[in-house]
Amino acid sequence: MISTKDRAKLKGLAQKLEPVFQIGKNGVTDNVIEQISVALDARELIKINVLKNSDENAKTVVNTLAEKLNAEAVAAIGNKIVLYRYSDKKGVVHVL
Repeated sequence: MISTKDRAKLKGLAQKLEPVFQIGKNGVTDNVIEQISVALDARELIKINVLKNSDENAKTVVNTLAEKLNAEAVAAIGNKIVLYRYSDKKGVVHVL
């Protein structure tokens, strides 16, 4: 669990990020989860766009992904969500 201060810092860092994934009408599939996991290992902090044609809203998607990926749900604002997961991979610039 991250602190409120850390969450605020992550939100600030995420403002500059472009979404790296889009969740559409197929929702959160195993393939999407696998790809997001790889991205989290490489970047730690990612932004995802939940498309309007998705059957789920952003808050549901961020909570589902956080649970399945053992990540922190940083934000779900509008149709954008932000996830954070610490990575111990070599070469990753740690954000926290």
